[in-house]
Amino acid sequence: MELFDTHSHYNDEKFDEDREEIIKATFDSGVAKFMCIGYNLESSKKAIEIAQNHENIYATCGISPNDIEDSNLDELKEIEELAKNPKVLAIGEIGLDYYWEKDESKREKQKEFFIKQIEIANKLDLPITIHTRDAYLDTIKILKENKVNNCGIFHCCPLNNELIKDGLKLGFYISFSGVITYKNAKPEEPILLVPDDRILIETDSPYLSPEPFRGKRNDSRRVVEVARKIAEIKNESLDEIAKITFENAKKVYKI
Repeated sequence: MELFDTHSHYNDEKFDEDREEIIKATFDSGVAKFMCIGYNLESSKKAIEIAQNHENIYATCGISPNDIEDSNLDELKEIEELAKNPKVLAIGEIGLDYYWEKDESKREKQKEFFIKQIEIANKLDLPITIHTRDAYLDTIKILKENKVNNCGIFHCCPLNNELIKDGLKLGFYISFSGVITYKNAKPEEPILLVPDDRILIETDSPYLSPEPFRGKRNDSRRVVEVARKIAEIKNESLDEIAKITFENAKKVYKI
């Protein structure tokens, strides 16, 4: 059984003391490939560095909505140059996050960065990895008005049926994290909305550890718990979900 963690952050400082040890343990556990996701300029550079040192690790680069406050538009020129590296397979994570941001002018800045990074993805013929939280309507509006040529992924997709339906209509893949294992999550209907050819799994490590590891630092070894929960809900075998999500990840990232 091979697993593909489509969203992790080994570029996070929480892995500074044992990064290589955890990466080795991840590969030994049966996780065959994973993405190291950038979220600002420096983390994007680090993601590429990690990917270049490991054959089966790939990178994305981008500026996330939660990092825009400390970023400027000039940095997008550097993101575009970084994204020309052959180990970079997507622009991301990008999108909108209104959970923390209530200031309307700052939300407009998030929209501007989102649209400009979609333009970079289209220019470089790459998919995008979307972060969206409490911003469903604006996220879908932007995607309808700014066509993404290679679509991409709703990462750590909120368990919002309407968002999932709209994302699927636009051609996107839907990625689920350890959140679906939480006792109050109610993931059954959202997961059943996603056809087998559009579903992905991720950890978002070092965050969002699944049960029974909730509250501890997450890593890609635990992506199996996400696959296990999906298999249970879809009434399919764990091996089958591993195979389906592995092939879907290769397809969206053109591996």
